Amino acid sequence: MTDKLALVAGANGIIGKALLEEIARTPGWQAQALSRRPHASAGAIACDLTDAAGTAAALRAAGGTTHLFYAALSPRSDLGEEDAVNGAMLRNLLDGLEAAGAPVERVVLYQGAKIYGIHLGPVPSPFYEDDNPTHLGPNFYQTQEAELRSRQAQGRYDWSILRPDVVVGDAAGNAMNIATVIGAYAALCRARGAAFRFPGSEHVYRGVLAQVTDAHALARASLWAATAGAARNQAFNYVHEPFRWERIWTGIGAALDLPPGPPLPITLARHMPHQAPVWDRLRAEQGLPPVPLERAVGWGFGDFVFKSEFDVISDMGKIRRAGFTETVDTEAALLAAIGRQQDAGVLPR
Repeated sequence: MTDKLALVAGANGIIGKALLEEIARTPGWQAQALSRRPHASAGAIACDLTDAAGTAAALRAAGGTTHLFYAALSPRSDLGEEDAVNGAMLRNLLDGLEAAGAPVERVVLYQGAKIYGIHLGPVPSPFYEDDNPTHLGPNFYQTQEAELRSRQAQGRYDWSILRPDVVVGDAAGNAMNIATVIGAYAALCRARGAAFRFPGSEHVYRGVLAQVTDAHALARASLWAATAGAARNQAFNYVHEPFRWERIWTGIGAALDLPPGPPLPITLARHMPHQAPVWDRLRAEQGLPPVPLERAVGWGFGDFVFKSEFDVISDMGKIRRAGFTETVDTEAALLAAIGRQQDAGVLPR
């Protein structure tokens, strides 16, 4: 029997894809996808959340929603514009659900480590949930959180916030998918007979602590956050154990049977587009869809991750004390996500 109807906003993204898969195998739950681009699932809603009237019209088909999982994102280079656009998107969606009479019980919102200001420079770690806010805005995560807090104070519905970092998943064509970056880089190294060298500095490779979040583990945390009493109107970091890239990179290279080498501090966004002819040849040889390299891989996101010269560590005590304790092995999560993308024809081998 289904008693919870989830609306997954951002269904084509890394988080949204994993959510839909986890909900499909969880008794008592049913999901409806919402995205800007059409989604293949039955009953999916396609709409542009920046269009208030269009969103309200589209959400007439979501009047049974009991839980909203909000993973939609519209990145912008200007922080003020990003704040305005993403704040309006969430507001339009919530207004549309209310207009449709949806009996929403709880909204689960996702925030990255940007909520702690890491996009502006070094931030002391570990990050604690009550550190927020640690910097002056604009920051759309702050704006969205304030929107939920305001509506809950008016007695509309509860909320829960999860704060992952560098989400590892298998959604195709996502610019913020580090597994795609690593998998594409590995395939091109193999094709060129090059060593599998970490594309960052020696300091980042051997000395900096980093973290990631597996998308499917995050989806399971999301279902907990949507229903647990301890998660009501609370924000939680959700990442896995911290690591140094040297350990993870060495393990991935060994698993993919690629020769190692010392770090190579290149800028991927400048260097890797030159490998487009090799990419096209690999895809042709393996019978994969002819997706150009610039559309398939977000090299700039790889640069952001591999050039972070300071520790990025989120404290995990709060969510564990609240009752959610699942974690996964980072290396295994990255290799599994790369493998799923290879099996789906997103990445060449």
